[in-house]
Amino acid sequence: MPSEFALIRRHFTRPARHTDLAVGDDAALIRPRAGMQLAISTDMLVAGTHFFADTNPEDLGWKTLAVNVSDIAAMGAEPRWVVLAASLPSADEAWIEAFARGFFACCEAFGIDAIGGDTTRGPLNLCPTIFGEVPTGTAITRSGARPGDDLWVSGAPGRAALGLAELRGQIQLAETHRNDCLAALQRPQPRVALGLALRGLASAMLDVSDGLFGDLNHILELSRVGAEIHEATLPVAALNAACGDAQRAFSACTAGGDDYELLFTAPTEHRSDIEAISQRLQLPLHRIGRITTQAEQVSLLARDGQLRPVTASGYDHFGRDA
Repeated sequence: MPSEFALIRRHFTRPARHTDLAVGDDAALIRPRAGMQLAISTDMLVAGTHFFADTNPEDLGWKTLAVNVSDIAAMGAEPRWVVLAASLPSADEAWIEAFARGFFACCEAFGIDAIGGDTTRGPLNLCPTIFGEVPTGTAITRSGARPGDDLWVSGAPGRAALGLAELRGQIQLAETHRNDCLAALQRPQPRVALGLALRGLASAMLDVSDGLFGDLNHILELSRVGAEIHEATLPVAALNAACGDAQRAFSACTAGGDDYELLFTAPTEHRSDIEAISQRLQLPLHRIGRITTQAEQVSLLARDGQLRPVTASGYDHFGRDA
């Protein structure tokens, strides 16, 4: 059986592109470019909580890094470096090789150097820490939303939730949508290009990991504002076509999570700029509501014209439903 260090050398050591000293020493050495701030995030994935234990390891390698890249994208930053701490039940080389293949495919896709980490024996647990760069003072935070701002979301949130429901045997998706929903769950696509394009336009932003309505609360709390969501503009049509259930489609879109789309606010004068970004990136961007003065209150403008209060919270690992 290979040693821990042999596994690292064989599967997790790659040439570095923008790192002074990478894998092999007690610590890596990195040097941010002039005029840049570091954006740092960590997001743990635990077997049985974030993924099924029998998940394809190559897909899992991609997703382990992608969900962390998404946090950097949500700050309007560029991902640059990652370290990975992993607890593994055994030194299963076939599994590790496939995992590393997916992990480094994501590194290549987003120009990231893997510069170190740690492995130990234990329950399957994967914990990257990612480092990005953003020009000083330009990071997009959760606290900048202002009354009157538009509220936007990228892509089609809800596909991952439908994919998960299919894997759990709760629904049977239409064949034409099944692969797309499973890919959204297993191979999420961080919106790095969108995050970079929104610098100077978006007033607040985050990525949707725990459900659109629930994650929206984080912006409202830190910005001390409220929101009005317009039901007619929520991107639910494709979800409805996938599952044939309007109620489930609405729930997947607004509470599903695990999509890693970007939810952001922007002043109304930037609408044409944002629509141009949507065209350039060939990525749908949906204007789903507006920011209001009612601090931390969310209302839904229903299709019948009635305004109804919304109570939603994101997934809580220590909550009653966790």
